[in-house]
Amino acid sequence: MKDKTKMLTFTALFAVLNFIAFTYGKINIPISVGGTTAIHVANAVVVLSSWLLGPVYGGLAGAVGLSLADVLDPLYISSAPKTFILKYCIGYISGKTAERLGLREKSEKKDITVAAALSAAAGLCFNVIFDPVIGYLFKRFVLGMPAKAASILLTWTAGVTAFNALVCVFISTALYLALHKAFFRISGK
Repeated sequence: MKDKTKMLTFTALFAVLNFIAFTYGKINIPISVGGTTAIHVANAVVVLSSWLLGPVYGGLAGAVGLSLADVLDPLYISSAPKTFILKYCIGYISGKTAERLGLREKSEKKDITVAAALSAAAGLCFNVIFDPVIGYLFKRFVLGMPAKAASILLTWTAGVTAFNALVCVFISTALYLALHKAFFRISGK
């Protein structure tokens, strides 16, 4: 019971960190066809959460934190369901890949860096593909946006998502290198 309570507490803390990373660490880009996209590094915190908490709890921390950020921001409120699914998948894929690569067992900085970067890339590549596609389908068929406008948003979103992914691979890897020893010591993992 104590371990479960500790994991839920850490999951809630990382959900808050994810929320803060998106809410206060983004640059909104308005698009002329009535949409917005943002340059942000919150996905780096989703990936970091999955490495420190594991794929399920880390994915949930990212999904809850970033969905809550969407719900509380009028520009993104309609994206909250999509965000929940995509951020959970980023965390789960990054965390599972890290487990398979033995990220936690690595002791050499070079080995840690390679495993972290590869597992971050796995989760974020998923997002580069599926965020624009699911966004297009959501805008087109749920929100009723005309096909041309949804296509323009798809193009913008794909470019911004790819840029965010590249930046987040580096940031999440650097954060893990800086924090993992202290976190595992504090958490008892």
